[in-house]
Amino acid sequence: MGNALVPELYCTDIARSLAFYVGVLGFQVRYARPEEGFAYLERDGAELMLDALAQAPESGSRTWLAGPVAHPFGRGINLQIRAVDVDALQEAAIAAGARIFLAMEERWYRAGDREVGNRQFIVLDPDGYLLRFYQDLGERPMPAAATTG
Repeated sequence: MGNALVPELYCTDIARSLAFYVGVLGFQVRYARPEEGFAYLERDGAELMLDALAQAPESGSRTWLAGPVAHPFGRGINLQIRAVDVDALQEAAIAAGARIFLAMEERWYRAGDREVGNRQFIVLDPDGYLLRFYQDLGERPMPAAATTG
């Protein structure tokens, strides 16, 4: 049985997207259907699917779109993906010429009566999807000023 949620990302050039996801970001192809322009990828338990946009209806593709698609495709969503070494991953993305949307940062978020921390950066894939890679920094108590008043 697979993950409860696996995003499927449409792409304009499946070969370019595979080169980025596999060659730069370290995803592995679990399986692919090249004749359909489809690949199922996995990286340390994170799974996603890549699907080439159908260029012609006679291709038999099952492209499901609720409206027109325009670059960048990732408007309105970012995918948070856990990584073991976000610094090395950001360096690989920069070396490959990828666009870094948010440079590395450490950020703490309120989660109930505690804070949870991430060391994270955001990179855009070739079609403009926002990929937020993070390392877990753990939890800490809320700062005193945030818990009063």
